[in-house]
Amino acid sequence: MNEDDGFRYDEADGGGDEPAAAPTADTLLEEELRQAAAVLDPVPDFLRQLAVEAYALRDLDARIAELTFDSLVDALPVRGVTDAPRMLTFRAGALTVDVEVTGDGLIGQVLPPGSARIEVLGGPGAARPVAVDTLGRFISDDPPSGPFALRLRTGSEVIVTQWLRA
Repeated sequence: MNEDDGFRYDEADGGGDEPAAAPTADTLLEEELRQAAAVLDPVPDFLRQLAVEAYALRDLDARIAELTFDSLVDALPVRGVTDAPRMLTFRAGALTVDVEVTGDGLIGQVLPPGSARIEVLGGPGAARPVAVDTLGRFISDDPPSGPFALRLRTGSEVIVTQWLRA
């Protein structure tokens, strides 16, 4: 690289026929703003840790269970009913997961019934395991307080539901 006259030339590109792109004022301003934000408003440690954990929790072989029913969107309102539980249905192939979200927690069932392990994902805390009985039913006494998803492990298969806000 030559920088004799203020331009950078890449000798591999023809020995200086055309100048390399000089940083623009926008690029310089963007870099200064990034540096200022890093000093004045750094990313909180817990948020950085959450991002690392979210990346680590990804399952490359996991199938995504698609949301096929959400009572907030798909159900008809019932007059006089206040604070009705939210009903959700997820599907991944032949597997269906029905979930009722209340202020007291989650109640649900995996169909067809079988052995499964379920974890409730959400927030900066660790995944919360939930017991599943032989009929595929499960209960979590800990209501989700923000975005959440379910991770199901059925034998060798891993299925993760879409993330939803409680």
